[in-house]
Amino acid sequence: MHSAAAAGHRDAVLDALAGSRLFVLVARLHADTPGFTPPLPTQPDPAAPGRRCVTVLTSAALPPWHPDWVFEAIGLDELVRRWPGGVRWLAVDPGTPYAVTLEAGPVRRRAWLKAHARSGGPRAGLLLTRPTGPLDGPVARGLALGAHLAVHNGLVWNDLGAAYEGYTTDRYRLRRPWGVQDRAAYRETLETLLATRLVGRTYESVLRTRHTLARRLDRTPTVAEWSGALADALARRRSSQAEAAEAHEALRLAVTYEDRFRADGVLGEGERIDTLAAFDHGRAVNVVRLALGARLCDPGEAEQAVLRIGAVAAQAYGSWAEFSLGYSLARVLHFGPDDPSGVKYEQSLAQHRVLTRDPDSPYRKIAWS
Repeated sequence: MHSAAAAGHRDAVLDALAGSRLFVLVARLHADTPGFTPPLPTQPDPAAPGRRCVTVLTSAALPPWHPDWVFEAIGLDELVRRWPGGVRWLAVDPGTPYAVTLEAGPVRRRAWLKAHARSGGPRAGLLLTRPTGPLDGPVARGLALGAHLAVHNGLVWNDLGAAYEGYTTDRYRLRRPWGVQDRAAYRETLETLLATRLVGRTYESVLRTRHTLARRLDRTPTVAEWSGALADALARRRSSQAEAAEAHEALRLAVTYEDRFRADGVLGEGERIDTLAAFDHGRAVNVVRLALGARLCDPGEAEQAVLRIGAVAAQAYGSWAEFSLGYSLARVLHFGPDDPSGVKYEQSLAQHRVLTRDPDSPYRKIAWS
C-alpha cells in the first residue's frame, strides 16, 4: 500500500486497503452501549495544519492492548456509509513509517466502493505472520496450535494484542457458539477445552480402542481387528444398540477419512491418528485470543493460558504433523456427515498442507518440543 501510494497508483492503494483488515479506535464505554454507533475518529493532519482526517489503522499498526480502548473492524464500504460531513481526507496508520493519506471527497469515496466490490474484503485461507509477534519459544509454539483457525479466517497466527477480529466481533464469536459473556464463563470454557472434553467423545473412544489394540499387537490393527475389538469393548460396557451403531459409524467415518488422507499423500501407509485432542487445543487458543480482544482477560493471563495449552498438546502429540492431522481429522468428523459436498474436507486438507509444507509456517520453523 505504501509503495503504491508513493508511486501515485491510487487504484492499487485502494485495492490494498480493500483487501486489508482495517480498524478504528473506540472508547470501550461507547462500544458497550447498545444501539450507539460512535462517530468515526478524526485528528488533525500533521502534514497539513487545519486539515482533519478520519483515521484508520491496519492490523500491523495497532497499539498495545488497553482495557478501556478497543478497536472495531471496518471496511471501505462502511467507511463510506459512516463518513462525517466536512471531512475530505483519510489517514491510514498515521504516525508510522507507512502512513498514507488519501483524498476522501464524494468522487473518491465512490471509488472506494468499487474497490470493496472488487476485493470482497480480506482473503481467508492465507498463512499470515506478524514479524513483530512471537516467532519462536513457548508462546509462539502455543499460538501456533491455533494456526488452523487463523489460516481458515485469514488472520495473523502469532499475535496476542489489541484486537483479534475486532471488539464487537470477538464478543459475538464468544457468545456463539461458546456461550461466553463474562470472565467466569471464559475461564470455564478454557478449562473444558484444556481437558479436551468438547471433542467428539464417541470418536475419541473409538480411536482409543484402536490405539490400545495397536500397543498390544505392536502394529496398526486391520479394520477387521479394530472393529472386533470395538464390538468387544461395547459388549463389556453393555452399550445400547443405538450407542453401538453410533460407535461403528464413527469407526467407518474415521477409516473413510484416513483413507482419503492416505490417497492425498498426507498420511502414510500403516500410520494412524490416535487422538482428536488437537481440535480442542486449537480452539482453545482461538478462545483465548477472542477473550483478549473482548477484554475478558489481559495479555498476561492470555499468555499463561497459551503456555498451558502448549504443554497439554505436547503430551498428546509427538510432532506438528501428528497434531495437524489430529486437528484435521477431528474437523472433518465434526462437519463431515453434514458436508456431502466435501468442502470441509478440502478446506482441512488445504490448511494441513499450508501449515506442514509452507517454508514460512510455524510448523516448519518452530521445534515441536
